[in-house]
Amino acid sequence: MLHGLQGGSHQVYTGVTLAWKHKDMSAMYATFSECTDVTMYSMTEEEIKRYVDSGEPMDKAGAYAIQGLCAAYIQGICGDYNNVVGLPVGRVYQELKKRGLI
Repeated sequence: MLHGLQGGSHQVYTGVTLAWKHKDMSAMYATFSECTDVTMYSMTEEEIKRYVDSGEPMDKAGAYAIQGLCAAYIQGICGDYNNVVGLPVGRVYQELKKRGLI
């Protein structure tokens, strides 16, 4: 996967569905997605091999951890860093707040 991501830009999308129920009412739902653009520096074959051999990318969506060893290859992001890590926390909070749930 890193061969296709390194040296360019890609998007990370996270889909979220909130579900809640007020007393004596039907369940309610809100679904949204968040997108973050990530740009990575080019990596040599040796750097890719070393990163893969570290084991870090093996259980990651996209095969890298922006918060881990792969941070050395992240040139920049446009959007929510937490979205790339796994959950757009700020957006979730704002959606809950908008609905009076917090």
